[in-house]
Amino acid sequence: MDPRILARLRCPVCAEPLTETTAGTARALRCPRRHSFDLARQGYVNLLAGRAPHTGDSAEMVAARADFLAAGHYDPVAAALAAAAPPHAARTDQAYPLVVDAGAGTGWYLAAVLAALPDAVGLALDVAKPALRRAARAHPRAAAALADTWQRLPLADGSAAVLLNVFAPRNGPEFHRVLHPAGALLVVTPATAHLGELVDALDLLRVDPAKADRVAGSLAGHFTEESGTEHRRRLALSRAEVATLVGMGPSAWHTDPARLAGRIAALPEPVEVTLAVRLGVHRPR
Repeated sequence: MDPRILARLRCPVCAEPLTETTAGTARALRCPRRHSFDLARQGYVNLLAGRAPHTGDSAEMVAARADFLAAGHYDPVAAALAAAAPPHAARTDQAYPLVVDAGAGTGWYLAAVLAALPDAVGLALDVAKPALRRAARAHPRAAAALADTWQRLPLADGSAAVLLNVFAPRNGPEFHRVLHPAGALLVVTPATAHLGELVDALDLLRVDPAKADRVAGSLAGHFTEESGTEHRRRLALSRAEVATLVGMGPSAWHTDPARLAGRIAALPEPVEVTLAVRLGVHRPR
């Protein structure tokens, strides 16, 4: 593991620093109290303290999402993050800014931000092993770790220059603890018009009109929103891409799969869909 990233990691059990050890072909990270965490052959490290609350996305779901993102449909989201991150990373005066993506998936957004920050390193955190296998290879300056973002994050206090949170749960107290006082939390959430054309056609969950207020509430007492911008694009998708897109959101857990598949099959191609997201830049209090 990149020593610049390893220096920022902490044992999820006792919060002590970690060092890399090798025994034969097996590699692990270990703390002074002898808590040990395996480095998988696929490149990520398991930094869970106990069991994960769930296993996250399957390998098939992760592969479909990787193809969807690689097709460029969500490029405006990546571009907005890449443009927002550099000024905040520079404010920390860290020799090598650390960008942490909490709920990183395949690490696609993290890679876009690292491309805009040539002196930075990155860490992808997620509970899905298939996603982390890809995140570990997302960028030459990135590492990946299995971690539950609802628990204590395996990072030193104030170690991250930029925290990314893209369509993922928000742990306000922990985000505040690991973020540098001069750093920024970049939160991407769906705007009201997001996927609006599919909501009625497929009986999907609607975006809560009070979403921005709920995000602010989840971070209240720890962060102040510095700015908020909306980013839109019209997408022309195949039915297979629509199925992948729906699977990337919360409706995947609240819709009957057979009924959903039937409704998607009835859609005329290409399927016109609105991408509409909000990027909030939050500074620690």
